[in-house]
Amino acid sequence: MKKVLGSILQWTISIGLMVGALYFAFKDIAFNDITNVLINEVNYLYPFLSIPVILLSHYVRAIRWKTFLDPVKKVDSTWNLFSAVMILYAVNTIIPRGGEFLRPYVISKREKISYSSTFATIVLERVIDVISLMVVFGIIFVLLSEEILKILPAQVNQNSIIILSTMIIVVALLNLYPPFVDFMLRYTVKFFSESLYEKLKDLFDKFKKGLYILKSPSKYFRIAVESLLIWVLYALPLFITFYAFDFQSELNLGFQDSLMLVVVAGIAVTIAPSPGGAGVYHLFMQQSMVNLYNVDASTALAFATVVHGFSVISQTVVGFMFFKREGLKSMIPKKEVQEEII
Repeated sequence: MKKVLGSILQWTISIGLMVGALYFAFKDIAFNDITNVLINEVNYLYPFLSIPVILLSHYVRAIRWKTFLDPVKKVDSTWNLFSAVMILYAVNTIIPRGGEFLRPYVISKREKISYSSTFATIVLERVIDVISLMVVFGIIFVLLSEEILKILPAQVNQNSIIILSTMIIVVALLNLYPPFVDFMLRYTVKFFSESLYEKLKDLFDKFKKGLYILKSPSKYFRIAVESLLIWVLYALPLFITFYAFDFQSELNLGFQDSLMLVVVAGIAVTIAPSPGGAGVYHLFMQQSMVNLYNVDASTALAFATVVHGFSVISQTVVGFMFFKREGLKSMIPKKEVQEEII
């Protein structure tokens, strides 16, 4: 019963985020204005050209995942990892974060790896994503600091942004440091519940195997390159779609601007996950373009809709093709897997 109520609450919050964000994105825009932009002012050749780049970014994510898995088990087939990654994105379109649990199930079944160890590599991956996102943000902040500071409150300055970004990176790194996790479990969870502490400690002990890559400094440079390449490939479809709206000639937007927008979108969908990022992505992308580049709200929302739509549709179609390839019957991992991580 508790699991059912938890699922209902999660869905309610996610749908609420999506509906609320879409309301604020559309509330001051006439429907005819955005449809006119979408029908008459967009060259759809460019969004179609971005689809291979979208899929390539996920293939690079699969390559990086292979790097994370190497200390646990050598996985020969990057294609199998790519299959699991695409299933992740397809399921996340329907169940926010749901694909995060199905993805390790797919590869643990194929490669005969412990689910907990596989899941640990995904936890590690998400931490690395946050760190690399902050690094990319730092680079963009150096390039576009004047534009960014203009749209922030007056009390926010360059130093406060640097301090906040550094704190986020430090906290993320601490969560990968086993003694720190042991300390936090012992002095927080154990105080309230001995049984819960033992369960979480046992779970973390299983996770440690998936974090073995941290003991291989020789792999750090490769992980850094792969991580930064993922963000570059995430930004490239936005840059390509700039041409669909003729933003180059009108606003002189460059690749650094597409990186700025993908950083904003990345932060938004991380802190406020909705099904497929719908609503939250549109609102943050729209407001960023309006405030940073003085794009009118209807055109900014049309741009967000095109970029998001082509990304989600391509990911979902390819993802469910792999879903069929893997012979999956449900978007929720089997009971024995759920029991292993609960």
